[in-house]
Amino acid sequence: MIHMLSSFDLKPNEDWNMFASDYDHFVNTLQNAGIISGSDPLGKRVNDTPMDTDTERKQSCFSVIHFRDRAQLDSAYAHIEANKQPSTATHLRMYRRLSNAVFLCWEDSSADVATDIQIK
Repeated sequence: MIHMLSSFDLKPNEDWNMFASDYDHFVNTLQNAGIISGSDPLGKRVNDTPMDTDTERKQSCFSVIHFRDRAQLDSAYAHIEANKQPSTATHLRMYRRLSNAVFLCWEDSSADVATDIQIK
């Protein structure tokens, strides 16, 4: 499974509760269309703890969207690039409400996947 972490701020005058409600509708639309596998609830950053060590990025909000595999991830991006419906218009409406957005994709590790990562 691949997970996309989106870190962002809301633009000034955006209401958190309205954005969260619209986000739920957005991800439900994507999931019902088979574009994503699912998502986690929106979150707010907790940066007043020594556990938060990222001093370069100051974004205050995040979301995590899940993709079944690389094929679904690539298909979702192609869907956006092709400006296909459903959801492209909704995607743009959501994206335009963000500032300082950064997107990171992560893939789950499994025992049958070779890796060079070693935890010490």
